[in-house]
Amino acid sequence: HRGGGFGGMSRMVDRLDRALYPRQSRNWDDCIFRDRVLSHLSPEAIILDIGAGAGIVQQMNFKGMVAKVCGIDLDPRVECNPMLDEGRISDAGRIPYPDATFDVAFADNVMEHLADPMAVLGEVCRVLRPGGVFLFKTPNKTHYMPTIARMTPHRFHRFVTRLRGRAGEDTFPTLYRANTVADVRQLAANAGLTVDRLERIEGRPEYLRITWPTYLVGAAYERLVNTFDFVAMFRILLIAQLRKPANAEPGIQS
Repeated sequence: HRGGGFGGMSRMVDRLDRALYPRQSRNWDDCIFRDRVLSHLSPEAIILDIGAGAGIVQQMNFKGMVAKVCGIDLDPRVECNPMLDEGRISDAGRIPYPDATFDVAFADNVMEHLADPMAVLGEVCRVLRPGGVFLFKTPNKTHYMPTIARMTPHRFHRFVTRLRGRAGEDTFPTLYRANTVADVRQLAANAGLTVDRLERIEGRPEYLRITWPTYLVGAAYERLVNTFDFVAMFRILLIAQLRKPANAEPGIQS
């Protein structure tokens, strides 16, 4: 009958999910990143969500857990984001807050879109309090997904996003100018931030879950890059933890 082939394909993908990745959900990467952010929060903290948007990623909801959650984005929907105590329409290269305002800043899938990541990191350093932490999650440039993305037009990216069951209009152009370990180390040093931790992580092959044959290829790839450290550069996620030195003058880059 019509659609039977697609229905069977979907059921096979679901079976592979349960067999190969029983502990990983659709947003496994956001769950990991949430844990990283939570480890730095306290009830007294004031935090900044860079690229907060409309608040569609539930794992980035920290409202009520800290003293205040602020967010910025060029998307006007940020002002109505239910996860924020305060949302402002702003470019991340000109953060509209005073020096040394925040204990923690974070960015979930934002860095890959930045035309000038150096300007953004400089602003992050300015608005962090001495000893404050900036965490971000972004695709690792040397993984196959960003490699393909750099060789294909934006309309193709929106098409793939729709295939994965997400809204195409929430797919934004990517530049990947802060998306390798070397890039992050250099940018952080120039911005006056120190690198506490850099992680490269591979998990369930989300971009290859369209069919069961592609899923199996992705699962084999995941096993390979997680088995050997020398191929860590080909893992999908790059999670960074940067810190403003505790001895830095408030608002001043060291």
